[in-house]
Amino acid sequence: MPPGKGLLKMNVDGLWVNSSSGGFDRRDLSRLSWNAYCWANSTILHKYESIFNFGDSLSDTGNYLRSAGDHAILPTSPYGKTFFGHPTGRYSDGRLIIDFIAETVGLPYLKPYLEVVNGSVDARSGVNFAVAGATALDPTFFAARGIPVMTMTNHSLNVQLDWFKKLKSSLCTTQQGENCKTYFKKSLFLVGEIGGNDYNLAFALGATFEQLRPIVPNVVGAIAKATSMLIEQGAVELIVPGNLPIGCLTSYITTAPPFLKNDANATTGCLNRYNEFAKYHNDYLQRELQVLRQKYSHAKIIYADYYGDTMRLFESPTQYGFSKSTHVACCGAGGPFNFNVRMMCGSTSSVCKDPSASILWDGVHLTEAAYRHMAKGLLDSPFTSPRLVA
Repeated sequence: MPPGKGLLKMNVDGLWVNSSSGGFDRRDLSRLSWNAYCWANSTILHKYESIFNFGDSLSDTGNYLRSAGDHAILPTSPYGKTFFGHPTGRYSDGRLIIDFIAETVGLPYLKPYLEVVNGSVDARSGVNFAVAGATALDPTFFAARGIPVMTMTNHSLNVQLDWFKKLKSSLCTTQQGENCKTYFKKSLFLVGEIGGNDYNLAFALGATFEQLRPIVPNVVGAIAKATSMLIEQGAVELIVPGNLPIGCLTSYITTAPPFLKNDANATTGCLNRYNEFAKYHNDYLQRELQVLRQKYSHAKIIYADYYGDTMRLFESPTQYGFSKSTHVACCGAGGPFNFNVRMMCGSTSSVCKDPSASILWDGVHLTEAAYRHMAKGLLDSPFTSPRLVA
């Protein structure tokens, strides 16, 4: 490189450009490592020609931003600061798992459905239907059973599926089904993560394990039904993620009742009872997916172990470049965990100097660095069953 021209950094389009910063920091090295990883996995870059994603804030790239009311908690600055340099509607400091998957298979970042449907954006390479705060079950389900739940959005999984059906005719022709059949054979579908908010938003208002454990079959049933519907619509390769280890999130650790805080894992500091609940959901989901595999033998239905993929970061943080203060949010309102449920991450928040050293961005969502490790775990296949890359 000619002297005085700076060093290479990746821009928001994934291209390496000159920087005047005068040197690499750990974020530059992480990006270089990811770029090399994508290059090494070039054998799968052209396997998929489009991606369709359904879910919540773990994968929303702007739908909630375009649909929320005036009093909504929006991902404003400093969200997006690490990679995009500005808020994009993503609930993190940078890219999400879905972004890293798109990069690896050589596709553009997914546009949110509400941008596609209201503009002239080409949706042939895929669409993101995920909405922050979305639940697998419709909000009326909880009201009918007297379960307290804090509703962020009415765009549940059913609504997202309806969006897909409406858009389908603009993606492929359904005449005799051949065009759509060919098109969707080269598409990857992600059904989630979804379902976490069915529990998160209820736990936040004081719902008990006794109230929520009986609805796990309903939540999982909604996810299985959505997976089935997409297969009926032509999907042949689908990833269905499980729930995160919610007992490791700052939001749970700081707001849990004392008797639950006292039951923490000695190694990770995560709350055992909440993590056991997440594992119960995941076990139930895996059983239902196996039923679907038997029904749809032509489809590849992949379970993504978000629990195990995330848990390894809390168990061995320094191995992955993270601080040992695993439960401290990077962006928040100060205090021991830099988290206050009444003052979420925003323009006046205390933000850590190096987000790449934190697992948790705002106490609820993860950092780009954590999502990068998770994406690699899925693409390398130790956390997918069957393997994503055969």
